[in-house]
Amino acid sequence: YMRCLNGGLLVNYHYTRFGEVLLFLSLKPLDTQGLRIMKFIQSLKLFIVLSRAFRAVNEYTNEFIQKNGLNPTEFAVLELLYHKGDQPLQQIGDKILLASGSITYVVDKLEKKKLIERVGCANDRRVTFAHITDQGKQFIESIFPEHQDRIHQVMSVLSPDEKEVAIESLKKIGLNIPHL
Repeated sequence: YMRCLNGGLLVNYHYTRFGEVLLFLSLKPLDTQGLRIMKFIQSLKLFIVLSRAFRAVNEYTNEFIQKNGLNPTEFAVLELLYHKGDQPLQQIGDKILLASGSITYVVDKLEKKKLIERVGCANDRRVTFAHITDQGKQFIESIFPEHQDRIHQVMSVLSPDEKEVAIESLKKIGLNIPHL
């Protein structure tokens, strides 16, 4: 591993198989290409750390959701309807980041479980809404508080200020991705 210190000095370090850390300090300032390489390495490291953190949090929350008889997509649709009210089927995919072709399948599964129902739009026969049933409300109300507590527990390792910095930093990354 390499890390750049103030002044462009380079520290090389690696972990031995016994957990010891070996450090090598280069007192020679990095040239322009060396600094550029260090920036790439830092970006790649951030990507890896972000990916691993997302995977760990996602697996932790999905385990709880699945233990309660839903898959993560079903839970996302049910939560959306509970918090935002009836939604046109055509718009659910965009709101929970799911391909529109998968929405019909998920809605069918939730409908079979009697957690949601389809309701036609009175003004436009082309539009069908997903509506959470009373059984669906009771179900989400029974599990959502623990889901929320579990997420808070995971995030509690960060201070409120650190959470705010993380939120702003991740938004900045997301909003600056070039759209293809």
